[in-house]
Amino acid sequence: MMAVVLLGWSSVGWATAGPTKKAAVCRVGVVEGELSAGREFSAELGDGLKVWFQPIASGWILRVIPDSGPIGAHDYAELATPPYNSVSPLSVSTDFSFRAQDAVGWNPRRFRYASSSAEFARLQAAYDRFERGGAKSGGAAEGELAEEVAKAADGKLTILDAKLVPGMADQWRMAGAVSNGFETTAHTLVQPADGRASALGKLVWVRFRVELWLPPGFGAARGLQVEQRVCGAG
Repeated sequence: MMAVVLLGWSSVGWATAGPTKKAAVCRVGVVEGELSAGREFSAELGDGLKVWFQPIASGWILRVIPDSGPIGAHDYAELATPPYNSVSPLSVSTDFSFRAQDAVGWNPRRFRYASSSAEFARLQAAYDRFERGGAKSGGAAEGELAEEVAKAADGKLTILDAKLVPGMADQWRMAGAVSNGFETTAHTLVQPADGRASALGKLVWVRFRVELWLPPGFGAARGLQVEQRVCGAG
């Protein structure tokens, strides 16, 4: 499977030239590829990280993980993108009563991710303290976790095209709140293999683009290209 991956780092503040202020330019990493039902996709980012679409029965989960070694209970995108154990922009699936067309219609999707192992460790520690303290912490643990999440880098997932078996159920209200881009997203409706309709349908194939705003000093993987954009655009 061919993938296009563009990476870089982001700068902050303003660049000046005489009296005219110019918007700072960020480097954005872009991963493009295709997903087929039941199959995974991964692409190295650099600095020991990779993007991984984990296949699940209902679709895929977008994860940012170390490019080697065991995968922990949490990943670099999951902890940076609350809410947890709930509807998530990282889940391209029919979970949480989303029909296949609702999953495609949530487009684009915004998320955050930790761009280094040190940042992830801070997120993990804050999350663990929040889990242990809960409501008894008086909001301090929740505030600390929110601060760490706010420091994480931005990401965006765009579905470029899709093939799906549409679901027949009435649209659930949560899906309706986020899935308003179905008609403007390229897609093809296909018949179920067994000829039987289902409530939620099935995601068969997806072509996607993942865009990652990377911090200064990020070491892109060898051979990766970079794309420059005005910081905050897109």
